[in-house]
Amino acid sequence: MPRADFYLIAKPRFAGQPLLLVCELAKRAYATNQFTLVLARDAAQAEELDDLLWSFEPDAYIPHQIAGDEEDELTPVLIVPPEIEAPARPLVINLRDAAWTAACERVLEVVPADPAARGPLRERWRQYQALGYDLNKHDM
Repeated sequence: MPRADFYLIAKPRFAGQPLLLVCELAKRAYATNQFTLVLARDAAQAEELDDLLWSFEPDAYIPHQIAGDEEDELTPVLIVPPEIEAPARPLVINLRDAAWTAACERVLEVVPADPAARGPLRERWRQYQALGYDLNKHDM
């Protein structure tokens, strides 16, 4: 059964820069040898995440790239802007506005710190629930 994990931003470190939480999740995935897809909202967010993954921790090295060349299948963390078709991966970090319903073992959703911005994520929770996903919530 696929699983959906919702990460609720609580710590000031992540509230100020939510993409740091994405970096942390990508780091954990890489540490456990899980090939990961990060679905960026747009090309600008993909670029920002690409830069941040190089610099968010001085000692962390997370092999990653923006999708679109022959190295894609070899790269552990693949950042995919909407205009590029996303290949199947077991772990997906979804930063887009729609639920990810393509095949995967686990999808991670980042929930904004601002309670007013959480409405779409509540709807997404219900979508995953209706699809039979095992749901989990984590405060970060």
